[in-house]
Amino acid sequence: MNHPFLILTLLAYVLSLGLYVRFLNTGKEITGRLGTLFLALGLVTHYLALLERSRGSHTVPYHDLYGSMSLFGWLLALTYLGLEFYHRQRSVGAFVMPFVLVFFLAAHLAPADRLAPPATHGVVFALHVTLSILAYAAFALSFVLSMIFLGEERHLRRHQLGEMVWRLPPLDLLERMSRSSVLVGVVSIAIGTALGFVSVDRLAGQHSFFDAKYVITLLVLILYVLYFRLARTTTWRGARASKLCIFNFVVVVLSFTVVNLYLSHSHRYF
Repeated sequence: MNHPFLILTLLAYVLSLGLYVRFLNTGKEITGRLGTLFLALGLVTHYLALLERSRGSHTVPYHDLYGSMSLFGWLLALTYLGLEFYHRQRSVGAFVMPFVLVFFLAAHLAPADRLAPPATHGVVFALHVTLSILAYAAFALSFVLSMIFLGEERHLRRHQLGEMVWRLPPLDLLERMSRSSVLVGVVSIAIGTALGFVSVDRLAGQHSFFDAKYVITLLVLILYVLYFRLARTTTWRGARASKLCIFNFVVVVLSFTVVNLYLSHSHRYF
């Protein structure tokens, strides 16, 4: 953790988190804007840290588990920043930045990973991995937004209307933000999986199209498409859709952990 880009990234993310929390507590627009500014600076230095990591190991950031974790944190922060600009809503940053920090720190403080790196290479494979991790990041963001939705709805039902509750996005906006994030994830995982089939086809005999990872990925894709359709209906709109989104992310976590490490032969880190 002694590389200057890593230190600058940690500092920028911590400052961004502190400013987002301050904005949520006080509602001062200047603190929210500074939180966004430090997040953007953190994204730049985080990218440079990933670039230096790649140059130092003469490979790509997803070469090992912790490189993939760092890339996940970067894509999560990037996805949130895009969502913030699109929906013009900063109060969610206080809930997203802790996840970004956890993945960044876990990636750069953990001991070296000794598992075998992916054997496949090339531009198509690189896009496959990047889009897959982007999908995970987008689904993680929708998970956070769904948790906020359920928490805010509970406070409103109980008439616990503190100042912080009023500064959170309205429930309908939280739903739209969650659907936007899911849409990014669905498109990314669909294209990424298709590119994965292309890269596997180039290595006939080395990988199986019936790998457990493909099965769980198709299940995740179906579940999120189902969420995207149901979340627009009167019956499922609101808490039910949010709970379904949370359940879907549990499946994503199982895919990224249990399936990757124990059931798949070719998907260690993505």
